[in-house]
Amino acid sequence: MVFLVMLVIAVAVVVLVVRAGAAQGGTGAPSRPARPSRPPRAARPTRPVAPDDDPEFLRELERRARRDDGAPS
Repeated sequence: MVFLVMLVIAVAVVVLVVRAGAAQGGTGAPSRPARPSRPPRAARPTRPVAPDDDPEFLRELERRARRDDGAPS
């Protein structure tokens, strides 16, 4: 009977020590699981740009048109 009481007290002490260590940032088991971090949000949501709305595409198209000598392909 005394052995059983000593065992319960020892288990209680171990549990308290582990919780105290986890609360102080120690290596003990955390009291609750950490939430996974989310990637930072963009300041402005990006949307697909159609080719006729893309300034870079329009510049390239105009450059190609200027280089074109008008000969059939």
